[in-house]
Amino acid sequence: MLTKETILRIHNRLDKSKMVNESALDFALSSQRETKDWLQQLSYVIRAILIDHVFADGNKRVTLALTIGVLEDLKFGYNAQKLENNIVKILKENITNIRKIKKLIKDVIR
Repeated sequence: MLTKETILRIHNRLDKSKMVNESALDFALSSQRETKDWLQQLSYVIRAILIDHVFADGNKRVTLALTIGVLEDLKFGYNAQKLENNIVKILKENITNIRKIKKLIKDVIR
């Protein structure tokens, strides 16, 4: 399960902007308790960071680093370019549906 501390640590390594939507992150993290599906848990956090703009800057970088970290921790191979493209797609198309976000992340796993 992802924690606020882990996400803040990643953000602080990549960017020094402040958190501007803490409640969105808190909601996403609390939603993780509703399921044991790691991909759904991650999708809630991705949606919060990208769509709800948790940080003033660096949201895409944090999402990419966080997702890579989760995939590598779980020992999954992944297509890095496709992952980056799908993260941009979620943001540009304002994808809020958790099932669609899950599918986009699942599609990068080899």
